[in-house]
Amino acid sequence: MANSVQSTRSAYIKLSLFVFLFTFTWAASFGLYAIWLGDKAGLDGVEIGTVFAVNGVFAVVIKPVYGYIMDKMGMKKHLLYFVCLVSALMAPFFIWCYLPLLQTHFISGMIVGALFFSLGWYAGVAAEESYVDRFSRLYAMEFGRIRMWAALGWATASSFSGYLYNISPKINFVISSVSALCMFAVLLTLKVDHFGQEENNVLSKEKIVIGDVFELLRNKKFWTFALYIAGVAWMMFIAEQQFSRYFVTFFSTKEEGNAMFGYMSTAQSAAEFFGMMLVPAIINRIGAKQGMILTGLVISLRLIISGLTNDPLIICLVKPLYGIEIALILVSVFKYIAEHFDKRVNATMYLLGYQAMIYVGSIVVAPPAGYAYQKIGFEHTYLIMGVVALVFTGISAFTLSTCYQHKKNIAAPVHGQEATH
Repeated sequence: MANSVQSTRSAYIKLSLFVFLFTFTWAASFGLYAIWLGDKAGLDGVEIGTVFAVNGVFAVVIKPVYGYIMDKMGMKKHLLYFVCLVSALMAPFFIWCYLPLLQTHFISGMIVGALFFSLGWYAGVAAEESYVDRFSRLYAMEFGRIRMWAALGWATASSFSGYLYNISPKINFVISSVSALCMFAVLLTLKVDHFGQEENNVLSKEKIVIGDVFELLRNKKFWTFALYIAGVAWMMFIAEQQFSRYFVTFFSTKEEGNAMFGYMSTAQSAAEFFGMMLVPAIINRIGAKQGMILTGLVISLRLIISGLTNDPLIICLVKPLYGIEIALILVSVFKYIAEHFDKRVNATMYLLGYQAMIYVGSIVVAPPAGYAYQKIGFEHTYLIMGVVALVFTGISAFTLSTCYQHKKNIAAPVHGQEATH
């Protein structure tokens, strides 16, 4: 028994460290991506929106593939190893490939960049989160107890990334590549092999087949879930894509704005860190559906306030709310999926129904959003986005399926795996 407890603790520590390093790796460079595209690559708002849209196209294609692979492999780590190796190429890719291509062959640069970022970050982080969700349920833990270390990784990187960026972005890229190699080393030591092919409430001996994906697409619950993502999560993430460019306009110089954005990103990550600790208890009390509705209300509030204010202090206070939204939506979505969808398609549902749907939004909404930023301004665009999110939150209150698992957890003494998710 002591060995089992020690093994569980060791696995928790190693996976938490992996999650920390993964987010740190990408936050050190990718956290200032929109600013870099404007300042260093010389792109305007419409071009930046188009870059995000093309990134979204590749993410939409690759995310479901990653999800299918994850469901096939169970707890095997082969896909995560690949993601680590892609991440380790950050510095050479940005310095010697991506920037020259964007400046001389814009379309080729967009395509190559979209492939790289989808393999390493957009689909990579989704695969990592899906693995953490499955791990947490197997080990009778809350997803948030592990995922919160990602927030700490982002906060740590954000605390210095803006300062280093002002010196040279190349420093950020090198730090990211070194961190990715450390991440790979940690993953090598993580052992979860005792969860082999046995049947349990998380893993199935019957692995996913292509027919299961088509069956998922015929499920009405899939599409009501997708409607929520389209109306609410799209607004949340697309608004954030170029929020850094809006944020810096509240300050007298870009350098001051960049540095302050780094500090506020740290505060945002701190909010996400503590949110990941506290939100699971809230969702276990009110249920996954109500958690998704609460998320929509917070998103609407943040966007509407962002559009109405012209005060640097208020915009700094609003920025950390994004961290609360991340905690709310991730915990709620994973619990909702676990309750309403077959365990054989758990990762596929997350990467297709949630992650890929988010990036459909980048394809559909990011270019017109970029156009709106230039024509009517960030403030008016954020007001519109906030109202859209509020309307779809109201619609989803009636269309999302009712959740009952939280009532069972409250009514009965909780123990073992079924008490966790």
